[in-house]
Amino acid sequence: MLDALTIATAVCALLLAAWCGVAFARHQPTKDWHFIGMAVVSLLALAQLVVGVVQLARGASPEQGTVLFVSYLLGAAACVPAAGFMSLAERTRWGSMTVLAGGVVLAVLQVRLYDIWGG
Repeated sequence: MLDALTIATAVCALLLAAWCGVAFARHQPTKDWHFIGMAVVSLLALAQLVVGVVQLARGASPEQGTVLFVSYLLGAAACVPAAGFMSLAERTRWGSMTVLAGGVVLAVLQVRLYDIWGG
């Protein structure tokens, strides 16, 4: 795994969560700018998925098991897009809270991926 990518993904996810937290505090739903932020964070998570699969294809193996690692990679790649779709369904301030939660979950998953890989 690339440590820099893991850190960048976690930091960007937390920044997205903070940004949506401000929107939640102001009683605002997610807006177009939030979705651009979600797209950036999702691309980082997707890049990490690709890097992880390539590492596995090259013969590297995570300390705690390949199945667990791939499961966390897939979950990390899906959590922010899922939160984004849920925020579209809930066009109130609670949609912003949903994306906030998705950002925090992604950051925690990044820490766990680093741990599973053997960091």
